Amino acid sequence: MAKTQILDEFIAVSGYHRKHAIRLLLDKTDNSGNRSNSCEVRHSRRIYDAAVKEALIVTWEAADRICGKRLKAVLPDFVDAMKRHGHLNLDPEVRKQLLKVSAATIDRLLSPIRNPSQSRRKRRRSTKVSKQVPVRTFADWNGPNPGYLEIDFVVHCGGFMTGSFIHTLVTTDVSSGWTEFILLLAREQKR
Repeated sequence: MAKTQILDEFIAVSGYHRKHAIRLLLDKTDNSGNRSNSCEVRHSRRIYDAAVKEALIVTWEAADRICGKRLKAVLPDFVDAMKRHGHLNLDPEVRKQLLKVSAATIDRLLSPIRNPSQSRRKRRRSTKVSKQVPVRTFADWNGPNPGYLEIDFVVHCGGFMTGSFIHTLVTTDVSSGWTEFILLLAREQKR
């Protein structure tokens, strides 16, 4: 309550905006007369040492490299199981810190060793043809009756249209999702 009164009186006297007055009052002066701004970026000390990071890497590898949120959820059971089977023997302090680590910190600690191929896949560039073909999903049909079909003709040529290859006629009932395939050896009307 006293701080609020001091702030209110300072604003009334100085005419400053409330937030600016708070920043001015929070600025501190050290013994040498140099002012240090309280808005400076503070560098936090590292809480988790190399032993915790190594234990985290071992459990992450054993858990098939799952994401930090999932690893955080299974970490207590996983550490106990690995200790029981003789795969992980941790100092009590390291174990305590390992179980205390957050999901975001797990991801941050593991980011330097993650395989770059596990990162998000790049989207393929859309070609001119794919932009011209309208794509409709099931939700775009507004509840069609059974019997409305989507028909597609697939050529299994591996990208080269020379030579002989198999064709597939694919029909899909939009309402039920039922799909039928008809294999065609050649693309001829009489067959």
